[in-house]
Amino acid sequence: MNEPFVHKIFTGKVRSLGSEAATDRMERPWETGMFKEAEENQLWLGKTGLAGDEVADKMNHGGPEKAVFAYPIKHYAAWQQELNRTDIDLGAMGENLAVLEMDEFTVCIGDTYRFGDAIIQVSQPRRPCWKPARRFKLIDLALRIQNSGRTGWYFRVLEEGHVISGIDLELIDRPYPEWTIAACNEIMYVRKEELHLAYELSHCELLAENWRTSLNKRLNGKESSTKKRVYGPNGQDANRPD
Repeated sequence: MNEPFVHKIFTGKVRSLGSEAATDRMERPWETGMFKEAEENQLWLGKTGLAGDEVADKMNHGGPEKAVFAYPIKHYAAWQQELNRTDIDLGAMGENLAVLEMDEFTVCIGDTYRFGDAIIQVSQPRRPCWKPARRFKLIDLALRIQNSGRTGWYFRVLEEGHVISGIDLELIDRPYPEWTIAACNEIMYVRKEELHLAYELSHCELLAENWRTSLNKRLNGKESSTKKRVYGPNGQDANRPD
């Protein structure tokens, strides 16, 4: 099997977009850091992310548990075909790492990799929000991403260091081979009634705290609606499914 490979590194600054005069919700003002450009030079990877990279919503994005977002390149062919869009291509999901030889079925919570001079560890699947939908004017895009399982995942940074694109990721530890990103997504979004699975996953020590909190809310009968996350200010509709 080929080694996991970082094909491109992307970083970007926060942009303010939209118009105060817009009547269409999708055209109203918003801020995002998901418009990113490929970076060919060596970069410093710190505990909260890559040098030169920014997030707009620091309550829900970024931070130590979401320091680096990775997305498999192969997913873009599926999105282009399903959505009949050629503009959804590398970097379009706001990823920091466009990766090859990795996907949600082969990456597990706690997987620890040497990446250049840094050491990174898988912390959680991405829970897509309304911003990709706003970017591409597809109101249900977050829900499509979620339901497809093509979510990508986040890394935390265990050891800071310089990184560069065009290199392999060296797997140095896999403590939870049973908790693939795909398995986590299935428990969170599909097998919601099987509480024993939520209980088991919530006890995975290397799963990000926000995921463990969501699973514990489910176990306590207090699970919240996903509508705010997936539709947000683009337009919420009580008739739309979670």
